[in-house]
Amino acid sequence: MTSLPTYEDVAAAAARIQGHAHRTPVMTSRTLDEELGAQVFLKCENLQRMGAFKFRGAFNALSRFDAAQRRAGVVAFSSGNHAQAIALAARLLGIPATIVMPHDAPAAKVQATLGYGGQVVRYDRYTEDREQIGRDLAQRHGLTLIPPYDHADVLAGQGTAARELFEEVGPLDALFVPLGGGGLLSGTALATRALSPGCELYGVEPEAGNDGQQSLSEGRIVHIDTPQTIADGAQTQHLGHLTFAIIRRDVQAILTASDAELVDCMGFLATRMKLIVEPTGCLGLAAARQRAGQLRGRRVGIVLSGGNVDLQRFCSLLAH
Repeated sequence: MTSLPTYEDVAAAAARIQGHAHRTPVMTSRTLDEELGAQVFLKCENLQRMGAFKFRGAFNALSRFDAAQRRAGVVAFSSGNHAQAIALAARLLGIPATIVMPHDAPAAKVQATLGYGGQVVRYDRYTEDREQIGRDLAQRHGLTLIPPYDHADVLAGQGTAARELFEEVGPLDALFVPLGGGGLLSGTALATRALSPGCELYGVEPEAGNDGQQSLSEGRIVHIDTPQTIADGAQTQHLGHLTFAIIRRDVQAILTASDAELVDCMGFLATRMKLIVEPTGCLGLAAARQRAGQLRGRRVGIVLSGGNVDLQRFCSLLAH
């Protein structure tokens, strides 16, 4: 068994990304505090470079490449945010990037990836295996494959968001984090154990794709079909080996949220806090609102993981 990353890896990642990643704001809302009966702190990763927390892990991973890896280039597979993050980090570091993206990836995410200089290879997420396509490209062209979540440098980088949150607001009683493949949640777990050991940590995934919840209850990684959900950033089919090991050890529970709840949260954040947050980014808030009665009098953190959503789609989701 590979040894698991530790909080020291998160601290090292924080030093590497300093001056490259934004230290995103922590926002509060009196309306939300009243609704939950709690003191709520929102870590706004929708305001991160390229619009999501993913930039942290991508830059941390790529900055550790040696000269030969930098010359040959990087390959990644992603429905959007990891794609953009790798493309932007690669451009900043002068590394060629090839990104494997599904045909139905949000247009804004594809355009941004191309805009950052990434070369995009398309595939069908319902019939083809993106991981195999990525491995084939890596082997054929001598590229280094950086997966979206099951990678020590990636998840250590993602943990820097929670590190900043605890540095800014101090220990918390509960923290809610969106869950796809588990990079953000496992990195957050490393930071939480070190900086706020008494904090209950919750991962939140779409109701239609609760593979993480099933994995935790069965004690093994459960694979599912690609879920049909508006939370495209969490349309993962399984957790990673590294991420599952950390989540199993450090996470209180995995909760779910419905698409309707995500749309409700998108509307709340846009109208009350003037924040554009993509559906996946609302998972943590949706779960916290479900548990309003249980959070009374507590200090609660919520990670808003990203804001990359087509404006047209955002408006149509809210209109319905």
